[in-house]
Amino acid sequence: MTSPAQTPRDAASLVQKDTVDVVLIGGGIMSATLGTLIQQLEPTWSIRIYERLDDVALESSNPWNNAGTGHAALCELNYTPERPDGSIDISKAVRINEQFEASRELWHHLLATGRLADDSFIHRTPHMTFVRGEENVDYLRRRHATLSAHPLFRDLEFTTDRSVIAQWAPLLTEDRDPSEPVAATRSTAGTDIDFGNLTRQLVAAMVDQGAELFLQHEVRSIKRTRDGRWRLRVKDRSWNAPQRRSTVTARFVFVGAGGGALPLLQSAGIPEIKGFGGFPISGEFLRTSNPEVVARHHAKVYGKADVGAPPMSVPHLDTRVVDGKTYLMFGPYAGFSPKYLKKGKYLGLITSLRLDNLGSMIGAGLKNLDLTRYLVGQLAAAPETKFHALQQFMPTAHPKDWEKITAGQRVQVIKKDADGKGVLQFGTEVVASADGSIAGLLGASPGASTAVSAMVDVLKRCFPDRFRTWRGTLASMMPSLDGGVPADAREIETTQDAAAELSAAEITPGPDGVLPASVYESHADSRL
Repeated sequence: MTSPAQTPRDAASLVQKDTVDVVLIGGGIMSATLGTLIQQLEPTWSIRIYERLDDVALESSNPWNNAGTGHAALCELNYTPERPDGSIDISKAVRINEQFEASRELWHHLLATGRLADDSFIHRTPHMTFVRGEENVDYLRRRHATLSAHPLFRDLEFTTDRSVIAQWAPLLTEDRDPSEPVAATRSTAGTDIDFGNLTRQLVAAMVDQGAELFLQHEVRSIKRTRDGRWRLRVKDRSWNAPQRRSTVTARFVFVGAGGGALPLLQSAGIPEIKGFGGFPISGEFLRTSNPEVVARHHAKVYGKADVGAPPMSVPHLDTRVVDGKTYLMFGPYAGFSPKYLKKGKYLGLITSLRLDNLGSMIGAGLKNLDLTRYLVGQLAAAPETKFHALQQFMPTAHPKDWEKITAGQRVQVIKKDADGKGVLQFGTEVVASADGSIAGLLGASPGASTAVSAMVDVLKRCFPDRFRTWRGTLASMMPSLDGGVPADAREIETTQDAAAELSAAEITPGPDGVLPASVYESHADSRL
């Protein structure tokens, strides 16, 4: 199987068809997932992918532009809010866990059938939550009691014992004030995912099966034709392009362009996009590859967000495996840029403003003054202040070991609420035309982790008649897709038990506090 980088890159080397069945805009995990599903369901359909950059997965799907957590709600506190009566609402956590399970099932199917070359994109990595202070400890205890009663979270562990936390993640407790109340939860079923690696494998398989990939090609506008199809105007951005501009007609269009999705859906003029806006948020991470530091932490550890912070700004100290090398990453630190894409135009926010969404944008701004204050505070914070946030997780952190990297752009969805005013919505949302001929994905986290369920939703909404005939094929690939128990629950439980037993044996540090080398080895039988 070839990689996208080895496929033809210029229009001259590809046979241009005036009309194709499916156009996917953007070479990220969403387009790669939807294209893969369509090829499985309708192998005779022609598919074309347009990506404006030099390769696929260079924006939000790039491993250094996202957290790569494999969001399963095992450690993210924003998915388990506290109700006014003190009880914990786990409904969103359950839904996200089910959605991530569907992703894992599809990846397992694609590996078993050879559509994915290998499982190097996923690594078993415990997911932890770590909190400080009596109030937060009490909340975490109640969260654990509620979550662990659900079958999906039955392996979630809770402790306030520092010696146990030190076994799980020694850097969290070393040199910490012994009088400070702390607590942690841990699930050994967590993962670290390189979505860039996964996207490249998926796209390579699509190209091998006949899809056309056009790199350095930017879709500039989308217009409906008289016969109900879509005419796309495309610009070739390569320096030696034989023809700068071209057009293609598509029966179905999916806009998986990350932050660039909103302007393109607005260009299409579908009424369903009216009232939608987007607020861009940039960010930074701290990263270390120091082997002495990296060897002493094997987990993704999430904390509690600051007041006013968006969910994507929840602080976390993560083990990351990218291109076979292990790092630690901490962040994110919020920032602001008017660009909708990391490698996009500075006028992204301005050019997305319309009369139909201006009220939504203003209304959302007025409702989220605490978010504005948080962003201003982050922008004004001194480097020493930002580094102190890492030291609250890891008291022994030293600046010489860490470097700053810029994260990807995220665009938070703004839409009209029930009273017609704007509301800032966290998460992702599929927007589709009434006839199902065009759809796009807006929003951010949990994003990539739930790409499979999101793209199945696109298929369900855009091809309702065909979906009834597709359901059986989809169910064979993803038994728990609709939120039910997988077909062979006992087998999966046995697998989870084996993974937990293996993890417990491996992640206990030695006398020097260093984790054994076997932690970082690949375990193909326990990843998926």
